[in-house]
Amino acid sequence: MRRTILTALAVLLLGRALSAQTTQKRTTPPTVRRSTSGAASRSLLRPSSLNQKAPEVYRTKFTTTKGDFVIEVTRAWAPLGADRFYNLVKYGFFTDASFFRVVPGFVVQFGIPAKPAIGRAWAHADIQDDPVKQSNIPGYVTYAATGAPNSRSTQVFINLRDNSSSLDGQGFAPFGKIVEGMNVVQKLYSGYGENGPDQERLTNEGKPYAEKNFPQLDSIKSAVVLKPPTSVPKAVSKKQSVPNK
Repeated sequence: MRRTILTALAVLLLGRALSAQTTQKRTTPPTVRRSTSGAASRSLLRPSSLNQKAPEVYRTKFTTTKGDFVIEVTRAWAPLGADRFYNLVKYGFFTDASFFRVVPGFVVQFGIPAKPAIGRAWAHADIQDDPVKQSNIPGYVTYAATGAPNSRSTQVFINLRDNSSSLDGQGFAPFGKIVEGMNVVQKLYSGYGENGPDQERLTNEGKPYAEKNFPQLDSIKSAVVLKPPTSVPKAVSKKQSVPNK
């Protein structure tokens, strides 16, 4: 049944549910972090190698099974989150990933990769928290977390409504916003609601688990960082003057 009025308790429970990026104990060993240099050494299987600084403002295009949408990221809003997202998109982390949690009137969540080897590699690749500078209003994009400090990793969500009163105070810091295709986001399959894939199984078993057990989930075909638009110089107009009599 669609809920139109939420009690304070329900709002709190929804916030906690969002924090539970995974509630089960992580059992995979932590990623060995080592310094790397050069594009050739960068790999999705070594999260520490994907550490490029993002542009101050950039756009990413997501092509999905329902259509396209564009996220504009502003680094000043959440620098660490913006840098992480830039690297994830640039190196193909989101390819074939499912929108595994779509709750109507709340959020669309994604960010568990299709390949188990990549999912396990990133299981402990957390980043430090960014302070909250923007609000979780419709169309704004934010990282999910486990509820513990500094537990953001790769999962993000798109706000489908104004969640600022419940999420801002819990430390969920938006880093970008949908600037094109919000209608596509709103059409993503939501029939499973909160009864979608188990996040630990999705991490360890990948896309085959989702396709077998949740075949109607929409997914990401590709995600790319868009090139900044080329600035066109303004035409110089000739000065017009009234001739002397």
